[in-house]
Amino acid sequence: MLARIYRPAKTAMQSGRAKSHDWLLEFEAGAVAPEALMGWQSTADTSGQVRLAFETREEAIDFARRNAIPHQVVEPREPRRVLRAYADNFAFRRKEPWSH
Repeated sequence: MLARIYRPAKTAMQSGRAKSHDWLLEFEAGAVAPEALMGWQSTADTSGQVRLAFETREEAIDFARRNAIPHQVVEPREPRRVLRAYADNFAFRRKEPWSH
């Protein structure tokens, strides 16, 4: 079963970057089949519920290699920050006039 090593993005419900610095090793979900009586989704493989946290990417990769876990590393995308000042609203070089 393939494991994915990644650094999670911050959630939309928080303004800070808490819990987004650790690297996670997470197994992909196995085959899912509907349960006969209730129709709920079920699987016989419980490794899809395992989620391990590591401080660095290298620690997660070393853990996967030591335990012979096939893995895929997903590099995080850093957000592109555009720094703007309030004074830019009134700049002479502004292409469209500022209005309320």
